[in-house]
Formats: sequence, C-alpha cells, structure tokens
Amino acid sequence: MKFFFIVQGEGRGHITQAIAFATLLASQGHELGGVIVGKSNRREIPEFFKREIKAPIKEVVSPNFECDGSDKKILIGKTIWKNSLKAKSYWQSLRQIDQLMQEVQPDVILNFYDLLGGIYNFLFRPKAHFWVIGHQYLIRHPDFHFAPGRPIDKVLFQVNTHLTSLGADERLALSFLPKENSPESIRVVPPLLRHRVKNLTPQNGDFFLAYMVNPGYADEVILFAKANPKLQIKAYWDKKDAAETEQPLANLSFHRVNDQTFLQDMAACKGLVCTAGFESVCEAMYLGKPVMMIPVSGQYEQACNALDGEASGAGIASEKFDFAKLAEIQKKDAEASLVYRDWVGSWPELFRSLVLESERRTPKISESPSHDGLPAMG
Repeated sequence: MKFFFIVQGEGRGHITQAIAFATLLASQGHELGGVIVGKSNRREIPEFFKREIKAPIKEVVSPNFECDGSDKKILIGKTIWKNSLKAKSYWQSLRQIDQLMQEVQPDVILNFYDLLGGIYNFLFRPKAHFWVIGHQYLIRHPDFHFAPGRPIDKVLFQVNTHLTSLGADERLALSFLPKENSPESIRVVPPLLRHRVKNLTPQNGDFFLAYMVNPGYADEVILFAKANPKLQIKAYWDKKDAAETEQPLANLSFHRVNDQTFLQDMAACKGLVCTAGFESVCEAMYLGKPVMMIPVSGQYEQACNALDGEASGAGIASEKFDFAKLAEIQKKDAEASLVYRDWVGSWPELFRSLVLESERRTPKISESPSHDGLPAMG
C-alpha cells in the first residue's frame, strides 16, 4: 500500500512519530509517497526529520498556537483570532495538499493531528482511506483523564481533535499503556518509538535532562540552576535562530533540538523534566527514566497529558521546572518497564492486522474533484 503523511509541525512529538511509522511501513513492504508538514514562522523543521523520513517533504502554512510576549504561555483567544486572519493562506494550503494527492494517488492518508488534514478530507473527499493518529484521540475513551475546572478549554480541545479527524476511517489513539473496553470509534495503540530509542543502553549519569517546546521556559530553568549550582542540567529547546549550544551557567547548557544527542543524553541522564507532550515521556519510560511533566501554560491538552502520564506511572506532574523534586522519585519498577516494552513491541503485528482489515474493506467511494481543483459539491 502507498501511504501519504500529513504532520503537525508543532514540537518534536508528531515528527518523531512519523519517522517511526515510516520505518514500520518500510519493514512490511509498504511505500511512503510523500509528507506534508504544517509550518509556522516560530519554528523550523529539524534536520533529523529531513534526513530520516526518506520521502519527499512539502511544507505548507498550517494553524499553530500563538504565545504571549515571553514565548511561554499559549493564548487561546489570540490563537483563534490570528488563525482566522490566515484563512486565505490555509485555503491555498488545502489546494496544495490536493494537488499532491492527485499526483501521488496514495491508498492511505495518515494525519498526525494536523487541523488541515481533517478539513482536507472533509472538503475534498479524496479516494484514499483517511487515518489519524495521536494521543489526543484517546479522549474518546471513558478512562481518559481530563484536567478539571476548565470547561471552555475542554470543549475547544474536543472540537479541535474532532476537526483533525473529520471522516476518518481509523482513529489510532496512542496510549502509554493498554486499555480495555475501548469504544468502536477508536483503536487504542502503543506509542510509536523509533529503533534508535530501542537500541540505546540506559546508564546512570550525573545530570538531569530537560526539554521545552516553548523557549520562554528557559528563564525558569536558568533561575533554578542559579539557585542549585550543584545540579547539572542539559536542556533542549525548539528555538529558531538559537546557537547550537549556549551555556549561560557552569551547570546549565541549552542545545538546539538534535535527535541523536538528545536520545544519547536521555539514555545517560538521571531523569527527564519536560513540557507535557507525549513522545519524549514515552521515550523516557522505555529507558526506565523518571519523568516530571510541566504542562505548557494555557495549553489544556498538555494538562491532560500530565494527568494521564502520572496515572500511567511515567512520573509526576508539576507546575514548574523543579529538578530537585525529580531527584526524589524512585527508579522505574523493572516489571512495569517490561510490560511497557512488550506493549510498544506489539506494533508490527497490530499494523499487519490493521492493513489486512483495510484491504478487505470496500474502497472509499468518492466524487471526483472538479477541473479547477475545488472539491466536488453535492
């Protein structure tokens, strides 16, 4: 089967998941015909993604979060307003996506939680099967942990997740651990980890590792490092135009996101302190490292991630980068780590079953697009 990926470019989680899925495709004889990545002015696509995805990449303008002046807190009102002003650009992106789909003619479009992916499937009705994948789709499971006390944010999170999966044939809900009684609307699946992670040998180093999706959190890390000069910290950030390495203090260094060195440092660190994404936490769990998860301020999705990660035994949730608190966490339980590794390792068999089910289904019935490239109506 021929696949085509649409990948949200925010953070490193979705792009590393795409790399892992591309490897899975190749291992079972499938083809990746191309990749679309949603871009923004705040970020650059990491070089390791361009190197490892092994398929043509096309960047398109896609909706992204808007932050406050310190590039730290997510501002939902500003996000909605700013993105509404870019509607014309997003329409052009949808046209670009459709042009690529007409050229590549994939059997399956796999959307890694990009908003344009769901809107494209709804408006343009491609002939390909449309699958979506992400931890976010676990919100359809009755055991999902929603952050309390923020009803409007909860609704916006649910609406956004719904829009990314409009008309989806498969909703693959990434989960830290297996879950029973899964509703028919989703398929609970293991985390997607790359072979590079699985081949690492964990060690006991003398430093803590940090990762922040928004560089505004750097000031908080610097303040902590100043107050605790005996603690060694290596921090990675997704800051555009930053130097490869910056060392503001003797016990603290900042590094541009680098796939190889980040994973090497994760294998060697005492523990990971990170904003509450999904992928980095899963990698740390696989390597038996304790994790502290700090939700990005204003991002409800990350508040939910932190609760789910804590309930799944990944580590603890926190409101700030407190490395001293992480030092008190016990090492991961060996038996629990073994269960987790078995869960992650079940992907090849699960994917074979998924493909067989898809091939048995009747091909999607789709009206042909009109000659000017607009979606067929009626």
